[in-house]
Amino acid sequence: MLIAPEALWTAGRLRRGMALEARDGIVTGVRALGADTPDARPALVMPMAVDLQVNGGGGVMVNSDPTPDGLRVIAAAHRGLGTGAILPTVITDTAEVMHEAVSAAIEVAGEPGQLGLHIEGPHLAPSRRGTHKPEYIRPLDETTVAEVERLRAAGVAVMITLAPERAQPDLLARLVASGAVVSAGHSAADAAEAQAGFDAGVSCVTHLYNAMEPMTSRAPGLLGRALVSPVHVGIIADGIHVAWDMIRVALRARPAPGLTFAVSDAMATVGGPDSFILYGQEIRVRDGALVNAEGSLAGAHIDMLTSLANLVREVGVDLSEAVAMCTDTPRAVLGLAPEAVTAGTRLDDILILNDRFERERPE
Repeated sequence: MLIAPEALWTAGRLRRGMALEARDGIVTGVRALGADTPDARPALVMPMAVDLQVNGGGGVMVNSDPTPDGLRVIAAAHRGLGTGAILPTVITDTAEVMHEAVSAAIEVAGEPGQLGLHIEGPHLAPSRRGTHKPEYIRPLDETTVAEVERLRAAGVAVMITLAPERAQPDLLARLVASGAVVSAGHSAADAAEAQAGFDAGVSCVTHLYNAMEPMTSRAPGLLGRALVSPVHVGIIADGIHVAWDMIRVALRARPAPGLTFAVSDAMATVGGPDSFILYGQEIRVRDGALVNAEGSLAGAHIDMLTSLANLVREVGVDLSEAVAMCTDTPRAVLGLAPEAVTAGTRLDDILILNDRFERERPE
């Protein structure tokens, strides 16, 4: 079979006029198409998406099933929707739930789709907690630092979201020294506090705009400081958490390309039923949004392939930038190189998409 996409994203580049030779579901070569007649002409071929904030999927939440099998179900659900690698995300909960999630992440380390663990909370600003349960929220403590160090000692990648103004400098320094990606989020930090966090090694910002102080002309806060700083930022591209115009503003304000990436912030409903239980409350999909009993947004009901389509079709992002936001940039946050489509790649491990960003299976 000869597959000639209009565009091929591989090894950090968008290439045109290329063809993939495939046999028995395996790419056997990548070359210029030339004058050959292809068997299939998809719009885009690319590696599977990468998502650094996945609270759940397939009917399972990390918090409700912080076990190896729970993490496997979540990864499988997202793989079925085009995301090949995830950071399962445990949100604010008891120390016991965090401990179980850490142990599960260590057990599944190296398995397909498992990149490590994202710990979101409980060290958040109470005023910016969102759906996180208030009674578990507390300043950064030794317990969490020790869990992160346990993950890193096992060679597991870690992202930890915290409010930098709620972190003692010595404990924050230990997180940074461990090699964890420390991300500012659910924070009431002003610009000076945000900058102090960046200077101390905070290198990322969690779901930009959401769960942080609004930016004003004299109070840029974490949001304004993040926009103009050379740190990575994640953003939810569902048109619900962030309006399309505000995504455009963010991308134009960034100091360099390759610093902004898409996250799903997906919950159990992605690839699963339309409701689930969190903290004893029912969370349900309503008009495309997930809301709790308080009426607060409770994560997102979106996958990364839909995020990619939204970035291109709704926001107007250039195809190269949009694909990178869903693949290479999140990998770079974890220090991973871009993936390549090359001889030996399984067709099941890449995305073959039509012009509506829907998956196709060449026959």
